[in-house]
Amino acid sequence: MPLALFRRKRAGSAVRGAGLAHPVPSGAGAFHCQVTDPIGQVMPGAEVTVTDTGAGRVTAKATTDPYGLVFLTLQPGRYGVLIAAEGLQPHQQTIDVLPDATVPLTSVQLHPGRAPELPGPGTWLFDPPHTAIRFIAKHVGMAHVHGRFTRFEGGIHVAADMADSRVEVRIDASSIDTGNNTRDNHLRSADFLDVERYPYVHFSSDRFLYRGGSKWTLQGALTMHGVSRTVDLDTNYLGVVNGGYAEELRCAALATAELHREDYTLNWRTMLARGIAVVGPTVKLELDIQAMYRSHDTPTPPE
Repeated sequence: MPLALFRRKRAGSAVRGAGLAHPVPSGAGAFHCQVTDPIGQVMPGAEVTVTDTGAGRVTAKATTDPYGLVFLTLQPGRYGVLIAAEGLQPHQQTIDVLPDATVPLTSVQLHPGRAPELPGPGTWLFDPPHTAIRFIAKHVGMAHVHGRFTRFEGGIHVAADMADSRVEVRIDASSIDTGNNTRDNHLRSADFLDVERYPYVHFSSDRFLYRGGSKWTLQGALTMHGVSRTVDLDTNYLGVVNGGYAEELRCAALATAELHREDYTLNWRTMLARGIAVVGPTVKLELDIQAMYRSHDTPTPPE
């Protein structure tokens, strides 16, 4: 089904581009809408399922485009529309599609689903044996290099209001490990991390934004190679449980971000034939975290 491209909707403004024309086959009709998240930002990747109410079968499936929009061409009839996204309450509505007509453009806001129990106020320290800081980088334009940092420390200070909480991570840059000593030594050199001059990679959050369900965005400063930049960590909170070495209280989350090497002056580049770069311009960062609640009887993680 064709997807429409519209200009981005700004929070609080009317839907723009509503007057744009879309080609629809003679005798057919169409449905289009724009989906926003709980704070009113456009939402790409929401799943839209259209079901023929008479036949009881799925007629069309699509996902919203980068501007939160979807446009579907349909045969005339009555349909049920289900719009869903992870961690949010699904939206359902019934539409009547008429021949040679388009259902008026509507805006659908998804609301938070049931969120998992949040960790209690206090300090939660990362458990290194059950925490991983990983990255993925493009190599020679097609394959990927997977790596990790093996030495780090940090934790979460959970405030009474979760939005006021803070995360801090300090990574030993020399602990980079991609499974290849020659490559790892090159990454430690002045061509990349320059670990002798800049021994640590540091992240400190300054804002927690709730996105609904188990979704959060952690905004903060990432300092690497002597350069500090604001980054957003897209975070999926996984809940809290008693378990581990001594049935201690622990919480877990998975956070990801995309970094641009040149933002941190990691400008080393070598080109192959036909202009293909040996190392791609972006790096995907992933923090797979378990943290233990700090108290007088919190166990010490084993080496």
